[in-house]
Amino acid sequence: TEEEKEKKKKKKKGGGGGGGGGGEEAEEEEPDESMLDWWSKYFASIETMKEQLRQQEAAAAEAEEKEEMEIGEGSKAQAKNKDKDKSKAPKDDKKKKQQPVPELPEKKNKQKIDELKVFNKELEAEFDNFEDWLHTFNLLRGKIGDNDDNATEEERIVGRFKGSMCVYKVPLPDDITKEAGYDPTFGMFQGIPSNDPINVLVRVYIVRATDLHPADINGKADPYIAIKLGKTDIKDKENYISKQLNPVFGKSFDIEATFPMESMLTVAVYDWDLVGTDDLIGETKIDLENRFYSKHRATCGVSQTYSIHGYNTWRDPMKPSQILSKLCKEGKVDGPHFGPGGRVKVANRVFTGPTEIEDENGQKKPTDEHLALAVLRHWEDIPRAGCRLVPEHVETRPLLNPDKPGIEQ
Repeated sequence: TEEEKEKKKKKKKGGGGGGGGGGEEAEEEEPDESMLDWWSKYFASIETMKEQLRQQEAAAAEAEEKEEMEIGEGSKAQAKNKDKDKSKAPKDDKKKKQQPVPELPEKKNKQKIDELKVFNKELEAEFDNFEDWLHTFNLLRGKIGDNDDNATEEERIVGRFKGSMCVYKVPLPDDITKEAGYDPTFGMFQGIPSNDPINVLVRVYIVRATDLHPADINGKADPYIAIKLGKTDIKDKENYISKQLNPVFGKSFDIEATFPMESMLTVAVYDWDLVGTDDLIGETKIDLENRFYSKHRATCGVSQTYSIHGYNTWRDPMKPSQILSKLCKEGKVDGPHFGPGGRVKVANRVFTGPTEIEDENGQKKPTDEHLALAVLRHWEDIPRAGCRLVPEHVETRPLLNPDKPGIEQ
């Protein structure tokens, strides 16, 4: 209502829970820490992602225009019109997608809100399927009769073999055998985790779905989430969202599982129906085991800053310094050596950073966590053992339906 809008404007808040007040007024004031939450961070990050996409589009359009110019004056005018249409279309589209949640006031607040990385695709696409050493091979059933000839490969899968193969010349070169902690029985495969079953806690955050395929006659859907992992089957049926193709779920689910037996997580969106069975809109499958064992550390992303309270609190069970020591130990890297003056040395690289942290009461304490985090965020620069670590993120995954193969839902 108008009244509420007025109140919001007066508060000039920086979008707590996506409730951004009047955009123009919010500019002068810094967002108030207590008003910020995870959603503020998320919407600020979405703006950044859109900005990057816009820049890419603009660059592509510019290149196209240059090309067209060379062809001749006549086609130049057309190219401009084309570009105009192009730039219009995505913007309108984005407005549609954003409807259910009020936008954050942007501009000056950008630097102030810490952001996370929003990937416009699955995380696997960004990190080579997390097959840095663990590869997956499907085990297929043999073809018995004629009717098996036309069976799809999917139907013939009876299991999956995960592992890695390595062919090398014996004896091994000296530089490998002289490495610290070299175990001759493992040859080229050093530092591989043991084969025993391992218990894990899987926490799934589901933020929202965009542009769902309509499932009802009225051109809408009543979506709810279903999650399956091993024997655990969660259907969040009572919390369906009525008549919405862009539902904001904002839910988290905790599941305990055992690798390697339960490692394929299925997240599905169903359409709730009063009568009959609920229809599957689409689902996505995530191989958790590959993420868990990957060197890219795809368990809980590394945030940009380390903070012990507020909207940006550190969510990983291990602190940055513990993660760093573990990575150094596993990668046989010398370090970390924390020195005076906010410096830390790892291998032959030196990183600097702040050495104090404020607790909730504003008391400052000395800490090495910021320094450790600075190293983690540049882990790919560390020679030999380094690789890019997965940042704190939200990924975007296509929902697929087995009845409509290859078409995003």
